[in-house]
Parts: sequence; structure tokens; C-alpha cells
Amino acid sequence: MPQFSHRGGNAPSSLGWTSWHDRLHRRLLQQPQLLPQESALLLAVSGGQDSIALLALLQDLAHLHGWSLSLWHGDHRWHDGSSRIAAELRAWCQQRQLPLQVDQAAPGQVPSEASARQWRYKRLTQRAHEAGADVVTGHTASDRAETMLLQLARGCDLAGLAALPSVRPLSPEGPQLRRPLLHLQRNDTLQICQDLALPIWDDPSNQSVDFSRNRIRKEVLPVLEELHPGSTQRMSDLAERMSQVRDSQRELSHMALEVLHTQAGLDRRNLGELSSATRRLLLAQWLQKHGVPALPASQLDELSRRLENGGPGGAADLAGGWQLSWKGGELVLQQHEASS
Repeated sequence: MPQFSHRGGNAPSSLGWTSWHDRLHRRLLQQPQLLPQESALLLAVSGGQDSIALLALLQDLAHLHGWSLSLWHGDHRWHDGSSRIAAELRAWCQQRQLPLQVDQAAPGQVPSEASARQWRYKRLTQRAHEAGADVVTGHTASDRAETMLLQLARGCDLAGLAALPSVRPLSPEGPQLRRPLLHLQRNDTLQICQDLALPIWDDPSNQSVDFSRNRIRKEVLPVLEELHPGSTQRMSDLAERMSQVRDSQRELSHMALEVLHTQAGLDRRNLGELSSATRRLLLAQWLQKHGVPALPASQLDELSRRLENGGPGGAADLAGGWQLSWKGGELVLQQHEASS
């Protein structure tokens, strides 16, 4: 059974202002879009070092920025002690006068990393809507480097390198997801917990190399850091730059898609006259806009090639029951109804 872990430090956060508080405070003054003043914030708290460090820092800074804070914890039920962790975490948060809302997955509901992530963000989006708040997570530069490596290994599109952006919408008209700790690494959040005498609830699933992210964390990043110290932060910084490039491309692509728009879909002939890379970018954004799940880079490359001017008509089945078809001057997207 997982044990409650209290890794002691020098003094509790309530006794004073630390360099960690100052560093985050200055960052938020320089980049106010990360956590806007007077915002309602819903903090996702797992009990691990990253989210506990986030909670402590934001609670101490709240009076300076005018935030109202609420907390949420998701119990995946991946191990026998998960309910105990949730109960202990709730009691500790109440001691800080921050009630914690807990959602528990049904047995076997989230058997994989992907399904767990989908469940978490679905519940967070619902809770954020109810609270009228934006969601805040404790993701660090280490998390972003891990995600970038996983995306590269899976064969992501260029946009896939923009891993874990600082701010993104959770749903088209819904709350924002905010990640204010991307300037820190995992060893920093551990040091924060030690310096502020904060408890950490260690989830045993984080130690299992059966999960691909844990293997990257334990077996790949340490080697890269040994070969090239500071590589984790550099990868995270690159992801941030790619996120900015992606945002610029999205704005320009939106303007181009307005020009290519037709009553049935897109102007196939004008799209086909563009370079393969531009055609690919516009196609990816158009599909995403209509709710088509992200396509592998290889499939986008193939579609872009087939849509070049002079090519024959055709069709392609996409994820989620979508189909793309083209004949003559029209490019048409349709979703097939699920069979009963």
C-alpha cells in the first residue's frame, strides 16, 4: 500500500517569502497572460510534488494577483491505496482552508495512460464549467520534454512538437488550461516541497516502466542530461517556440481557409496549386476545425500529395468515421453515422 510521504524542509510557506515565490511572481508580472489577475482558478492536484508545489505557491501569491482558488483531484483507482491518498490529500487541503473536490473513476474505466488523460480532462472541463474557472496544472519543463520525445517517436506532425503549450483552450468555447510552472524542472518542484516543508503523496504507478512516459522519464532523459546537461530545459524551450510558431501559422491559415472556402467544402483547384507543405498545413487545420482527430504525419503527407493539381479524384477514410472526397473542383468532408 502506498505510504504518505512527508519530505521535510526548512520552514512552512506561511512563515515567509522565498526565492520560489519571487521567481514565479516576477514571471507572472512579465507574462500576465499565463495567470491573469482576478481570475477564478481550478487547480488539478494529484498529490505529487509538482501539483503540491503549484498549490502552495499560488495560494501564497493569490492575494497579490486577486485569484480565487478551488482544487480538484482525480482518483484513477490504479492501485489499492488511491482512495487513502485522496482522503489524506483532502484533509491536508482543508487544513489550508482549500476544500478539495474528488472525482473517482469506475473500476477499470481508465486502463491506459491515454484513457486516463482523456478521463481527467473531461472531468476537469466539466468542473471548470461549473465553477466558471480556468484549469491550472503543475506541468514542468520535464513533462514537456517527455511529451516532445514521445511525439517525435510516434511520428508527429510539426505541430506535435509544440508540446504542452503554456495556455490552450480546454474546449472551443470553454475554459482555458494554464501551465505556469513550465519554467521549472522536476527537481525544482521537489526542492520547493522540501524548502516549504510540504507533504508529497507518491503514486506507485509513477514508478512503473509499463507506462511509456515513465520509461522516458527514468531511462531516456537521464541519459540525454548526462550527455548534454540542460537538454531537458532546451527541449522545453523549443516546444514553447514551436507553440508560438503554431499560433502564428494558425492565424495565417485561418485567413487562407476563408479564401478557399466553398459552399461544399474547399476549393480543390486553388488548394492544389499551393506548395505541398502549405497544402498540408491548411488541410490539417481545416480537418481539426471540423473535429477530425489528429492525423499521423504520414497520412497528411499522402493526402497532400494526392490533392496536388492534375491528380485524379478520390477519397480517403479518416479517424472518427470521417471521409474526405474530391472530384472536380470540390474537396468535401463528411462524417458517416455510426452503425447501430
